[in-house]
Amino acid sequence: MVSLMPAFEDKKVVVTGATRGIGRAIAELFLAHGATVFGVYAGNHMAAESMAADNVRHGTRLQLSRLDVTDYQAVAAYFAKLEEEQDTLDILVNNAGIRRDAVLALMKEEDWRNVIDVNLTGSFNMSRLALPLMLKQKYGRIIFITSPMSYLGFAGQANYAASKAGQIGLMKSLAKEVAKRKITVNCVSPGFIRTGFIADLPEEQVKSYKKMVPANRFGTPDEVADAVLFLAGDRSAYINGAVLEVTGGL
Repeated sequence: MVSLMPAFEDKKVVVTGATRGIGRAIAELFLAHGATVFGVYAGNHMAAESMAADNVRHGTRLQLSRLDVTDYQAVAAYFAKLEEEQDTLDILVNNAGIRRDAVLALMKEEDWRNVIDVNLTGSFNMSRLALPLMLKQKYGRIIFITSPMSYLGFAGQANYAASKAGQIGLMKSLAKEVAKRKITVNCVSPGFIRTGFIADLPEEQVKSYKKMVPANRFGTPDEVADAVLFLAGDRSAYINGAVLEVTGGL
């Protein structure tokens, strides 16, 4: 019987926003399938320490680093060090993301800029500087974690929706640029997922959102991670420039 589960024993994976929620589930699933994971996080040291402690059995196959994905020079230094130590990179998962909700008429300029900087510019920085390591071996997988808000456009989330729509546009163009080098670029688009990312929403809003989902429930980080693992594997080699929704039918 042929296994449908991809193998990642020799793969090197960078995951942004790797220590909490969806990012942690993605990183841990890659670890479970033998990959070496380089997880980056913005600054929550407690979450990083907790993840490291929970995954100590993986030894040096998990390496966590603090990195501001909006800082191009810092990202360049990160990948220069990675190239020096690992030579190449197989998979990049652009998962880092923030929300700063407000209706546009009341939105602070800094909240617009911060969301665009982390969600979209951070994805550009990471992809731009990871590419030379993939081009070197003529192989790679780049996966953006976007959102159905990119086209649903909820009130109060203009900055978030714009950043996620931008990710899809970035993915579509990049997918065409690197396909001949056996590098695929895709998006996974989670709907409402049970993480701390939506934990600050009012209870009535949560109930309203759940009613919108045909599956009548929120998804789990593991369900998103499964989709990422599929797109990162060899069996998805002909899937390029696609958005895979994990939304329960939203």
